[in-house]
Amino acid sequence: MGRSFFLRPSVWLVVLLLLTLWLDSNLQHPNPQQDSHSQLEVDYIIENMNGVQVNHDLKANRFFSADKLTHYPAGDISQLEHVSLISVEPDKPLLRVTSDQAELTEGSNDIFLRKNVIIIRGKDEDKDKVTMLTDFLHVIPDTDIAKTDQPVTVIRMNSTASAVGLFVNNQTGEILLQSRVTAHDDRTPRTNR
Repeated sequence: MGRSFFLRPSVWLVVLLLLTLWLDSNLQHPNPQQDSHSQLEVDYIIENMNGVQVNHDLKANRFFSADKLTHYPAGDISQLEHVSLISVEPDKPLLRVTSDQAELTEGSNDIFLRKNVIIIRGKDEDKDKVTMLTDFLHVIPDTDIAKTDQPVTVIRMNSTASAVGLFVNNQTGEILLQSRVTAHDDRTPRTNR
């Protein structure tokens, strides 16, 4: 009887120790299934979103719209569908950007546009209007810079250029094609040789 009396507290102590270890591992280190599920949780959705950013000092206006914005609290990530960005500033050409998808992180000055990205620099009636097409674009709005390392097509008047990689600085008007550049001008007649 004395021997079983001493075993019982040690059995309870072992059970308590195992329970403590199990609770500690589950509370501090959630399993990957729980963690990936929490990353998919949505805290809000906004449909038919429109907004304006005004910089009175620069007399700059930026308009943006999206059919749908979905915000994920894990990583503070916003994903947008059917996005449109318009930048209007004095002494600079009108800049319009559209894409099927976009992603941005709160506190970051980066917008990542994906699928059917169209950049139009200038008004439709401008003879110097430039249209750029790609499937990925990294936009940094505060610096007026946009860039991609993906294939891109640039159209201006009757000329078309294709390349891999693009850098656009809307403040300076600079457009740089990075590599594998080919160009074609429809105004130049082709001859068979």
